[in-house]
Formats: sequence, C-alpha cells, structure tokens
Amino acid sequence: MKHINKVLIVGGGIGGQSAAIALKQKGVEVEIAEIHSEFNVYGVGIIQMANALRALDSLEVADEVLRRGSPYGQVKLCTPTGHQIGEAGTPPIGKFPSHNGISRRILHEVLYEKCQEMGVVYRMGTTVEEIKDLGDGGVDVVLSDGTKSNYDILIGADGVNSKVRSMVFGDYKPNYVGLSVWRYAFKRPKELETGYMFFGKKSKLGLIPMTTDTIYMFVVTSEGANNPFIHMDERVPKLKGYMQEYPVDMVQGLIAQVTEPSLVNYRPLETLKLPAPWYKGNVLIIGDGAHATIPQLGSGAALAIEDAVVLGEELKVQNGASSIFSRFMERRYNRCKMVVESSERIGEWELMTFEGKELSPEANIGAEMGKTCMALIQPI
Repeated sequence: MKHINKVLIVGGGIGGQSAAIALKQKGVEVEIAEIHSEFNVYGVGIIQMANALRALDSLEVADEVLRRGSPYGQVKLCTPTGHQIGEAGTPPIGKFPSHNGISRRILHEVLYEKCQEMGVVYRMGTTVEEIKDLGDGGVDVVLSDGTKSNYDILIGADGVNSKVRSMVFGDYKPNYVGLSVWRYAFKRPKELETGYMFFGKKSKLGLIPMTTDTIYMFVVTSEGANNPFIHMDERVPKLKGYMQEYPVDMVQGLIAQVTEPSLVNYRPLETLKLPAPWYKGNVLIIGDGAHATIPQLGSGAALAIEDAVVLGEELKVQNGASSIFSRFMERRYNRCKMVVESSERIGEWELMTFEGKELSPEANIGAEMGKTCMALIQPI
C-alpha cells in the first residue's frame, strides 16, 4: 500500500483550498493546479451556517472568517409585506452562531492566506491534460503547461463542470432545475440585524449580512425551461422589477441602488449527483464535481469544506488510497445526498409557486428547511 505523501488538487476554489489545508495539516505535500492565471472571485456573499463554521474551525480559520464576516442568528422567513412566518438555520453549535455572512472573495482570501502560510504550491494558469493511474505507483499527470509529475493521489475540486470528473468517470451533465438566482451587493442598512427571506408569488428574495458594512441580496426566479441566458442590458431592469414585489422598506430602499449591469450576478441553478463511489483508483472527486446543490439551503460551499475536513481526518490512517476513499464515502455520501435532494424539493415547490401551480399539503418549505438544518448539526 502506497503511503500518501504528495497530492495534486485540481481547482483552487473553496473546496480545493480547504482540502489543501486539511492535507497539509497531516504533513502531506500539496500542489494546486488552478486554471485561472490569477484569482478574481466575484464579491457577492455566501451563507455559512454553524456546521460550516465548525468545519472551518478544523482548518484553523473559523475565527478569522468570523472576524472578517458578519455573524447573525436565525434567518427570518417573511411574507412579501414583511410579516414574519418562521425562522430557519442551524442552531448554534458550541461557540459558533447560527450563521456567518461573508463575501465569497473574503472567504477565498482567508483560505488562500492559510494555504500560503502552510506552504501549498500553486500552479496558476494550468489544468490537467492527461491522467494515468498506476495503482500502487500513484498517478502520473501531465498539466496544460507541459509539466509531468507523479502524485500519490489526485483530488478533483474543479466544480460542477469538472474536467477531472469527465476524464475519469465520463460525461455527467448537471441538471438545470428551472430556477435562476440573481445577486447584488449593497451597503448595509442600519435596521438589518440578521438575515431575511421574503416569499413572493413570482420570486423569493433574501437580504444577508456580509460584513458590518455590507450585505448582499439574492432573488430566486423562474426564467424559463431551457437554462436561459439573460443579456447584460436586461439584468438591471429585470432585477428591479422583481424587487417591486416586496413593499417593505428594506427592499424598496435598495431598488434605486441597482444601477450596474456588471454587478448583477446572474446564474441558472443546476444540481449534480455523481453516483457512488466518487473515486476511481487514486483519483477522488469532491465538492460540486460530486454533489452540486442549489442555494436553497445555503450549503454548497459548506459541503465542500466538510469534504476536505473528512478527507484529512481519514488520511490519518495510511492504509492506501482505496481504503481512505472508501471511509470518506461512508461519511460523506448520505449527508451530501440529503442536502442536494432536500434543496431540489424546495426548489421544485418554489418553481410550482412561481408558475401558479397548487402545492400539495406536504409541500412545506419551512419544515423541509428546518428538518435538514437540524440534520446538519450532527457530527460529520
């Protein structure tokens, strides 16, 4: 059985850098191949529930994430007019609050700084071109810059359209769920003390703290059945139109600030569930490449971070890649499947609402969110 001393991670996003930290903590030599020549992470926000903060604490960055972000309590669920109908989110776990809001850019910077401190090697502007699994001999890799190296294992953390996944497992297409999400960042209104979510007939709108001075807004809509592209010059007026559905001061006061098409982050929503196991030979897929979810439960990045922590923990017993990956799957598969499928159910109910269809009695979005959030506080 080959001892794992040298690892290549393909993808330098949240999951890839988290995995690099977790493996460096175990004394492993780590390189990251990142296709972009420089990082340019968009600055809208991300929701971190208490389970994500717990995982980040294992990576020794939770305190810094909380310092640079904005801790807050349960998200208030409201009607379009602002009447509160419930709350959502994980309960606090130990020292960690129910939520921390943070800019995706800031989270990326915190992870990058930790990787630099630990000596992770970055190969910017490169990706994999050839992968040859050698069994006990590890895996030979040719990068796009012509570099040839041997690694004990290769981790694919290169997103929902993972090149590593396609090279190793074949063609798996993400599933468009019929919904899209719009995001925009603002200065923080003085009255916004926690996260808010408003449920309309044509959309869902959320206001989420990012820092002490900033928030981001997300709006979930249905733009059609065929993974629609929205032209840049349509984005500002369409987003403003959706905001008009919510006659509450916190939303109405933001409409005039939506001015720049380039700052409207628009994305059709897709899921992907790679069948188990997510590994073959010495190659493992983590994060969105294995279990891409939609943001209805705010858990996509959290699952990738948890993947990294669990992989690092299982590496403590050095009994070969197959055994390590098998134990990893035992701990990760059902949990990730639960989140993806629960998010899909919520998304399906939202889509039916936006299309004016009648929901069945069991289609209770608040209850579904609560059930899954409570499951997420269980140890990983």
